[in-house]
Amino acid sequence: MRKNLVIATRGSQLALWQAGHVKACLESLEPGLNISLRVIKTRGDIILDVPLSKVGGKGLFVKEIEEALLDGSADLAVHSIKDVPMILPDGLVLGCVPRREICVDCLLSSRYGTLDELPRGARVGTSSLRRQAQLLNLRPDLEILSLRGNVDTRLRKMKEGEYDAIVLASAGLKRLGLSADRMQHFEAAVFVPAVGQGALGIECRGDDSDVLELLSRMEHRPTRVCVEAERGFLAGLDGGCQVPIAGHAEMLDDDRFILDGLVAEVDGSVILREQQEGTAATARETGFALARHLLDKGGKDILDRLYAENR
Repeated sequence: MRKNLVIATRGSQLALWQAGHVKACLESLEPGLNISLRVIKTRGDIILDVPLSKVGGKGLFVKEIEEALLDGSADLAVHSIKDVPMILPDGLVLGCVPRREICVDCLLSSRYGTLDELPRGARVGTSSLRRQAQLLNLRPDLEILSLRGNVDTRLRKMKEGEYDAIVLASAGLKRLGLSADRMQHFEAAVFVPAVGQGALGIECRGDDSDVLELLSRMEHRPTRVCVEAERGFLAGLDGGCQVPIAGHAEMLDDDRFILDGLVAEVDGSVILREQQEGTAATARETGFALARHLLDKGGKDILDRLYAENR
């Protein structure tokens, strides 16, 4: 095992926390190992004045980082796995999926404790069409406003009064130790999370046996199974940030899981949602099967129209 490795990471507060966490874990697993961080700015970090659904393109937050892996200037990369496209560039693999953090969404406000407490016409910030659709399905009266920036930037905008409430991933808040005066963590059964939410993916070169062996010691099989099922669902829908798609899997026992999938109209007027059980060996295939089922139930018409509108 070589003694010096480089982790490529985005420069946001959350990305740096995640990379630092993986660095500490790997160094504890391999005494004498020295890992440094290389901060890389991605296209998604540069374009902050446009909603994600309008920016478009898969790999918005990973492409430049993957280029560093391929040219050898970095040995591994730590991603929020929800940012990682299903198909990786030739030569790269997801070497490890560590144990998942809390995966639900959280409503944060300075004045209102729950979604039901928000007044009619309340201004809620999010740039996620998935969150927008589910919020409007539950509360059609809300005014949904675009919200971009790092986690702390989004919180500051809410506290300064630009929004009555915002919705963020609970995992990021927990990792950074951030909070608001009033918070409601949604249950996944009520508000379906994004595919891969709360999970990290550590990417590396497929022929780097040293790094692959090291990463295998951080692998968490139940998280890998659930993430594979969720990502299979997303791939089956050819999904991205331009459309309201949600997917969440939970293990039922050591081998079986249940996958909850959702496709929606942006305005929340239609929510298509189904569940399907699967086994570890068929995780990705189960995701594809659930995707086909929702496409046949009307999801194809919704997604085709939304993709056409965003061309």
